[in-house]
Amino acid sequence: MSTQERDADLQERQFDISGMTCASCARTVEKTLAGQPGVESAVVNLPLERATVRVSEVDDESLIAAVESAGYGLAPRVDAHSAHDDHDSHGGHDHGIDLSREEEYTRDSWRKFVLAAALTIPLLVLGMGGYMDAPWSYIQLALATVIEFWAGRDFLVSAYRRARHFAANMDTLVAVGTLAAYGYSVYGIFAGDELYFETAGVIITFLVLGKYFEHRSKATASRAIRSLLEMGAKEATVVRNLMEVSVPIEDVAVGDLVRVRPGEKIPVDGFVRTGTSSVDESMLTGESMPVDKEPGVDVFAGTINASGTLLIEATRVGRDTALAQIAKLVEDAQTRKAPIERLADRISSIFVPIVILIAIGTLVAWLATGHPLEQSLLAAVAVLIIACPCAMGLATPAAIMVGTGRGAELGIVIKGGDVLERAGDVDVVALDKTGTITSGKMSVSDVIPTDVTREELLRLAASAESGSEHPVARSIVTAARDKGIDLAEPDAFESSAGLGVSATIDGGPVVVGRRSFLGDVAVDDRLAFEVAQLETEGKTVVWVGDGNRALGVIAVADTIKPSARAAVQRLHENGLRTILLTGDNEAAAHAISIAVQIEDVRAGLLPGDKIEAIRELQSQGHRVAMMGDGVNDAPALAQADLGVAMGAGSDVAIEAADLTLVGDDPLLGAAAIELSRRTLTNIKQNLFWAFAYNVVMIPAAALGLLNPMIAAGAMAFSSVSVVLNSLRLRGFSIAR
Repeated sequence: MSTQERDADLQERQFDISGMTCASCARTVEKTLAGQPGVESAVVNLPLERATVRVSEVDDESLIAAVESAGYGLAPRVDAHSAHDDHDSHGGHDHGIDLSREEEYTRDSWRKFVLAAALTIPLLVLGMGGYMDAPWSYIQLALATVIEFWAGRDFLVSAYRRARHFAANMDTLVAVGTLAAYGYSVYGIFAGDELYFETAGVIITFLVLGKYFEHRSKATASRAIRSLLEMGAKEATVVRNLMEVSVPIEDVAVGDLVRVRPGEKIPVDGFVRTGTSSVDESMLTGESMPVDKEPGVDVFAGTINASGTLLIEATRVGRDTALAQIAKLVEDAQTRKAPIERLADRISSIFVPIVILIAIGTLVAWLATGHPLEQSLLAAVAVLIIACPCAMGLATPAAIMVGTGRGAELGIVIKGGDVLERAGDVDVVALDKTGTITSGKMSVSDVIPTDVTREELLRLAASAESGSEHPVARSIVTAARDKGIDLAEPDAFESSAGLGVSATIDGGPVVVGRRSFLGDVAVDDRLAFEVAQLETEGKTVVWVGDGNRALGVIAVADTIKPSARAAVQRLHENGLRTILLTGDNEAAAHAISIAVQIEDVRAGLLPGDKIEAIRELQSQGHRVAMMGDGVNDAPALAQADLGVAMGAGSDVAIEAADLTLVGDDPLLGAAAIELSRRTLTNIKQNLFWAFAYNVVMIPAAALGLLNPMIAAGAMAFSSVSVVLNSLRLRGFSIAR
C-alpha cells in the first residue's frame, strides 16, 4: 500500500484524558496510545488534557482500556464542530479545556492550600519549639495526617501510578520524602525520638500552592475560543417572502438573503447582492482601513458594516464561517503544541530511583555491620529527608514567582513556567504589523496642494468630511483640528459608499474621495507622479476637488510606534531573526519593514496563511515566537512556540498567547523574551545547585554524619540559597 493510500485510511480521533498531573504523565499516556496495534501516531497535550490519535481500524474501547490500565482515564471527545451551529455561533460548546472542570480543579487546589497552610503554621510552631511530648506530639500527628493524606493526596496517587509502571517524577520524590518524614515521626512518638512532621507539612503546602497556580493558568486557555465565537452576531435580519424577519443566527441557512445596516455586524459569510458600503474587516485581516464592498464581492461573519446598507446572500453559516474557522485554527494549534517536559521531572526520573536505592542500601549496610535497627533506620530516613525535593521543588516556582513578579511590575504578564522553557529556545520572532509595529490608527502623513495652500486644502477636506464616520475621514478632521484650523459647516452633504463625499463649503462644491469620484478633471504631471510615489509607499491617497479641478491630495497612513525600531534592534541583539507577517499589501509592508529594519516580509496574509508561515518555519527546525494584537493573529499566537500579545489588543489574542504585554509598546515584547530567557537560566541554576547539594549531602547522611534533624536544617538552608538566587531577577530592567 502506498503512503498516500495508508494516510487516506487513517482517521484522526481526539480523546479527553483525566488523571494527568505532570509531563511524565503525558509521556506515559502518549507511549501507551502509540504502542497500541493500529495506532499510527499519538500526541498528548498536557495543558488541554487531550490526546490526538491517528488510527486505522481500532475501536475506542481498546484504547480506553489500555490507558486505564496505565492508571489514567480516557474518553472520546465530543467534536465541538459537529454540534449544533448555535453552539458554534455563541460559544455554547466550550472548546479547548473543559472550563468548568478546570475551574473546579482550581477551587479544589485553593481549598487544599488554605487548609494545609492553616495546619502547617501551628505544626511549625510546635515542631520548631520542641514540643515533642504528649499531648503535643499527638496534635502534630493529627495535623500532619490531614496535610499528608488529604492536601497531599494527589502527589501520593501520582507517585503510586508511576511506581506501578516502574517510573518516577517529582511527585515520587515528594511522596517518598514526605512519607519518610511522616512515617519516622510516627515511629518517633512511640520510641521517644525526634519528630519531623513539619518537614512534610511545609513541602506539601508549597507544592499545593504551585498546583493552584497551574490549574488557574490552564483554566484560561479555552477562553480564547469562547471569546472568538462570542464575537459573532447573535441575530440576523433575513428577507423572506419580501418581508424582513429578525431570527436567531442559528436559524440562518445557506442561500438566505440577509439585510445588514450601517453599524451592524455581518452575521454570515456570503456575497453582496445589492448595495455598496465600506466594511471594517480588521477582525480578520488586522488592517484598520475599511474595505469597499459592492455587488458580487465577498463579506465575512463578524466584520462590521461601516456605512451603506447591504443585502447579502449567505454562502457559509455557523461552523463553516471564517470566524468559526479561526476558532478551529486556534484550537488545533493549541492541541498540537508540543507537551512541555519539565526540567525537574526529567531530573527526578533519574534521581528518585537512585535515592531510594541509596536509602535501602544504607539500611541494609548499617544492619549488616551490626548496628541496631533504630540507628539504621535513622540513617536511611536521613537520606530520604536530605533528598526530599524542597530545594528542587522550590527551584522552579521561586524563580517563576520572582521573574513573573518583576515582569508584572514592568507590564509583562508571563502565564507559566512552560512559557519560560519555550522562550529559551526561540530563534525567530514573527511580528504582526498593524497594532504591533504600527499604531493601528490612520493619520494624515502628507498634504499636497495644487492651486491652494496646504492649510486651505486641509480645511476644505476636513469641513466636507466632518459629517462622515469613515476612519479616513476622521483622520483628516483630526489633523485639521490638531493644527488649529477652523472648519466650516457644510451647507449640504452627501456620502457615496465606497467612493467619497460631496459637500457645499462656503457656497461652493467640494468633492473628497477616490480619483474616479472627482470625475473628468485635469491632473498635472507633478501631482500624478507624487500620488504614484505615495501609493508605492503603501499610503492611502484621498483626492480633493471643486467639481472642475483637482485641488490636491491628502495621504493617510498607519504610523509606526516610537519604540518599534528599538524593539526590533533589541531582538537582533539577542540573536533573534525577525519576520513581518501582515494582511496589508506588499507596498505598505515593505515600507514599514525598511523603516524598522525587519529582515523578512510576508504580506497579504489571512489568519490561516499566518499559521502556515509559522508552521513552515517550525518545519525548518526554528522555534518561533509570534507577536500580535488582533483576532486575526490569535491562531498564529497559539501555533507559535511562544505567543506574545499586545495588551491593548483583542481579548482573543491575549488569551491565545503565552505572554501578554500591558499596553502596546513593542519594546516590552523584546524585553519579555529576554526576561523569560533569564528566568529560565535562573531555574537551571537553581536545579543545578539543588541537585549538587543532594549529591554532596546524601553520602554524608548515608554514612551517619547527619541525623534527620540536621538533615532537615541543611535542607532548609538549600531552600534559602535557591530563593536568594531567584531574587537576583529583581534587577532586570527594560532599559540597558
